[in-house]
Amino acid sequence: MTQTRVDVAVVGLGSMGAMALWQLAKRNARSGSSRMTLLGIEQYGGVHAAGAYAGESRLFRVAAKEGRLYTPALLHARRLWQELGASTGRDLLIQAGALSIGPAGHGDLEATLASIAEHELPHEVLDHAELRERYPQFAVREEDIGVLDTLGGAVRPEAAVLAAMEQALEHGAQVATGTEVTAIEPERDGVLITTAAGERIRAGRAVVTAGPWTTRLLPELSELIEVVSYALTWLMPRHIEHFTPSRFPGFMRDLDEVHAFGVPTLDGYSIKICPHVDLPAGTDIGGLTLTLDREQLRWAGEQARRMIPDLMPEPVRWSVHPEGRTADKMPVIDTLAEGRIVVAGGMSGNGFKFAPVYGQALAELALDGASEWRHEEFTVAAHQRRRESCAQPPERGTDR
Repeated sequence: MTQTRVDVAVVGLGSMGAMALWQLAKRNARSGSSRMTLLGIEQYGGVHAAGAYAGESRLFRVAAKEGRLYTPALLHARRLWQELGASTGRDLLIQAGALSIGPAGHGDLEATLASIAEHELPHEVLDHAELRERYPQFAVREEDIGVLDTLGGAVRPEAAVLAAMEQALEHGAQVATGTEVTAIEPERDGVLITTAAGERIRAGRAVVTAGPWTTRLLPELSELIEVVSYALTWLMPRHIEHFTPSRFPGFMRDLDEVHAFGVPTLDGYSIKICPHVDLPAGTDIGGLTLTLDREQLRWAGEQARRMIPDLMPEPVRWSVHPEGRTADKMPVIDTLAEGRIVVAGGMSGNGFKFAPVYGQALAELALDGASEWRHEEFTVAAHQRRRESCAQPPERGTDR
């Protein structure tokens, strides 16, 4: 049995963990002679397809329909996405705009417009005639309007996770891949992390960003975070040239009772369009079904074609990803064990666009005990109060 000592260990190097390690290492590099030892721990081999973040692309929005807590964070996240892309030479943020389409008066559109007004964001509001002229790819009804968030677009998750890890390594962090953590236990002066191979890692602080594995490592959060899975689907247009980022934005579409999101083509032959498929939740990732059956694929294709008629009838590829979800879809970002453990979980399918700013929040919580980006509503105590009072806000669709 080997033993290792570090100042801060990050457990789980998906979107939140990779960004947290980057932010810790960036700050550490500026500290001069008082540098910390930083270790990122990942059960898989670095960037992989098994976690919540995988799937080529995510919609990026600044005008947040989720409410007042989110737009300032998204504006900051956008700056961090650009910084990370510039520092690694990768095109992580695709600035194609984010278009929301639905009937006038729809709750999500009203919330988006309220966010735009509150923060004076650049945007356009299009009536049904303007939508048909500007974006003929969509099937548009006369009651529909469009709200174009011109600061939005799409981000590339796998490339972003790799970029953050590269930057963390460049700034002196270490990374242990293929290392499964089985236990995290607070000690008097830190945290004991045990791996499946029997290694014992003692850290002054542990940042736990384990996604759908969070409640295995921190079972005290199991009443607040359930494990779910989200489906991603890609369909092939007949005229792919109409769906490039220069001609087609990232989008959310509400049509009757169906919510979908999508992004322009990144692979040159298909577009990502994901009508929400209702998949069962569970208490542990081991009980999830990470597949789609024939009927679910047929339904997804049918709904997608109602929204974009140029699409072929069925998905040409698809994937299903596990995730943690809270009852009100607010994330859990907090400290436990008198600050020795910092956790981010329950992103509920909406977390990736926030990843760099939440990574900054985790780094600040680990080093300073506070962050302006960790709102009180994200704390474990606030989640517990809402759970006990059943005061949950309306659910929103995801934009994975």
